[in-house]
Amino acid sequence: MRIVCIGGGPAGLYLALLMKRADPRHQITVIERNRPYDTFGWGVVFSDQTLGNLRAADPQTHDEILDAFCHWDDIDVHFKGRTITSGGHGFCGIGRKRLLNILQRRCEQLGVRLLFETEIADETAIDDCDLIVASDGLNSAIRAKHEDVFQPEIERRKCRYIWLGTHRLFDAFTFAFEPTEWGWFQAHAYRFDDETSTFIVETPEAVWRAAGIDRMSADESVAFCERLFARYLGGERLMTNARHLRGSAWINFLRIINKTWICDAARTPIVLLGDAAHTAHFSVGSGTKLALEDAIALARALQQQADLPAALRSYEAERVLEVLKIQNAARNSTEWFENVERYTHLEAEQFAYSLLTRSQRISHENLRLRDPRYVAATERWFAARNHLPSGSGERPVPPMFIPFSLRGVTLANRVVVSPMAQYSCTDGTPDDYYLVHLGSRAHGGAGLVFTEMTCVSADARISPGCAGMYKEEHKVGWKRIVDYVHQRTPAMIAMQLGHAGPKGSTQLGWEEADEPLATGNWPIVAPTALAYGPRNQLPRTMTRSDMNRVRDDFVRAAQWAAECGFDWLELHCAHGYLLSAFICPLTNRRDDEYGGNLENRCRFPLEVVRAMRAVWPTEKPLSVRISAHDWTPGGNTPDEAVVIARLFKEAGADLIDVSSGQTTREAKPVYGRMYQTPFADRIRNEVGIATMAVGAIFEPDHVNSIIAAGRADLCALARPHLADPYWTLHAAAQLGYTNVPWPNQYLTGKAQLERNLARAAQLAESEQAEANG
Repeated sequence: MRIVCIGGGPAGLYLALLMKRADPRHQITVIERNRPYDTFGWGVVFSDQTLGNLRAADPQTHDEILDAFCHWDDIDVHFKGRTITSGGHGFCGIGRKRLLNILQRRCEQLGVRLLFETEIADETAIDDCDLIVASDGLNSAIRAKHEDVFQPEIERRKCRYIWLGTHRLFDAFTFAFEPTEWGWFQAHAYRFDDETSTFIVETPEAVWRAAGIDRMSADESVAFCERLFARYLGGERLMTNARHLRGSAWINFLRIINKTWICDAARTPIVLLGDAAHTAHFSVGSGTKLALEDAIALARALQQQADLPAALRSYEAERVLEVLKIQNAARNSTEWFENVERYTHLEAEQFAYSLLTRSQRISHENLRLRDPRYVAATERWFAARNHLPSGSGERPVPPMFIPFSLRGVTLANRVVVSPMAQYSCTDGTPDDYYLVHLGSRAHGGAGLVFTEMTCVSADARISPGCAGMYKEEHKVGWKRIVDYVHQRTPAMIAMQLGHAGPKGSTQLGWEEADEPLATGNWPIVAPTALAYGPRNQLPRTMTRSDMNRVRDDFVRAAQWAAECGFDWLELHCAHGYLLSAFICPLTNRRDDEYGGNLENRCRFPLEVVRAMRAVWPTEKPLSVRISAHDWTPGGNTPDEAVVIARLFKEAGADLIDVSSGQTTREAKPVYGRMYQTPFADRIRNEVGIATMAVGAIFEPDHVNSIIAAGRADLCALARPHLADPYWTLHAAAQLGYTNVPWPNQYLTGKAQLERNLARAAQLAESEQAEANG
């Protein structure tokens, strides 16, 4: 093949040498606008995993890079005069210039043609080649020329940062946080050779401008950073290689994604590689890793498939998924650093833990594998903070098993059985099925068990099978269940109240979900006469009289829930149901005091909360479930969710149950593990109210990570509890934590499970030791 790589960074150089190594007959040219040994930036970071990929692709390049590496395991977090250290992270640093030199030399050895000081903004200037690789970086001229094909999305992030160097040699990957009169600044620092460390200073743009850095020269801004971080520099200076531009050394990170990486509309096929295709924030250290792994994947696809279009599609399909995972983690990390101020109320131990787990890729058990002593110390700190014994000789209590108190209610642990519609009532009455369903989950170890959304009137139901609290017999059915839970289990039980609104009169969940009944539909109401979907019936616009009736229905249901003995009450204001439909601008088009701005849209839901709080016992908690993101243009975003949560807090809510979506059929959520947890995190730490995280939380590891980091106070699990009513008891056994009460009748099963898991762990440990030699 005849391949031209436009851009001589790591991505283009590595692809060139891999292709030439695979077949010397390939004619490979790399065109770079800078001189051979120019470079910008200082050091780059790899993980041990990335090194393994390089070893498999080209051992010689791997060995040269390895010889040039500085390796370290520790991360130091400096915050409020404290230093928290966590080990076992396995990082390697190398100077960017050194890396490029190694790749350039290897290309020359293999016969790759390198052209420097040559600017290519239009690929038509290149004749006689089979493939053009646009590896010309995040400001790719080739991508810009064909943006109608690639359709890039370029997002300018909120922080300004400057990439500096110093002769202060750090023994650990170092994060340092310093307050100023204008706000917080943070430094990311790591050693990359025997003489030099990278030192990146970052701060939100508003803080950067308030400090006057936008009016400083490059030298003045570097001096500012030296003074601010003097305690970490040990008398060494900070160095910049961009003094020639006033202020421009401070830049905003650009997050780049492209709809496609392939352009086959040009005269010669073009494919994007590295930063031209995607970027990932430097705080996850994955930019160069992704570039090199792109090159490995593209080289492999070109070697394995003779058909060029098929090879390019194969490369794109493989890399898009992996890049998306990294970019999602990088987004979480980016947002954490953009909002450091949000976490500065935390103590140093929890602040450091939150930082280490910010991307949600590193979890509690992953940290334990890396540094057992660090995790044990963190668990002991968390237990002591919650007034539990934390002696060094005892097994620390996992965070998920720390009790949680709100008002006069104390839950035994942080696990919640989430509300889950069962569609199995007759005219709203819970029968033996619900006694068994909720009773078994109460036996299963969770601290709190929720009913499904219980409807406050017959016309408030989602389906004919939904539970209700609007008839005297409903009280009898629910009290029977509550009494069982209280008499037979250590769990607390909560009732969630709601009104289906525009999503009412639909089929059972296992039929055509959200679609209207074939016969027997009842009239439905909504803030505005907008159908939920093309087949759903048109709801009637609510009048003030309708609002009075619905509010009073909620009040009566709350009173009855108190009479039944429920420990906790929740109001459902999420997922497109009636109160959610008031809050969402896409479903509330009213022009009176209940529509328009966010405060008006929340007016009626807040009225309902206040009315319920007035009749609900003062010693018992009242929570509100919200959709923190509508996931569609024009809908509520996490910014609005903070305001919504603050309004509900002021109205008397004790906790916000943070969900998202389902407010409109046009929603396009970005799914992933714990994908809604960042919304709970933000509300908890900005609004100062307890939160419950929910959504794709399915492992004990997830719960421990969320609770220990202070991202939420409780974790609600739905589907895992459908698959395993005893999820919490099994989680304790899996973690080796035996101090969790089981039903007396089941104790022999507990002992056997714990023995079997202990044996399995010992066997796995022995096999691993054998494998390691």
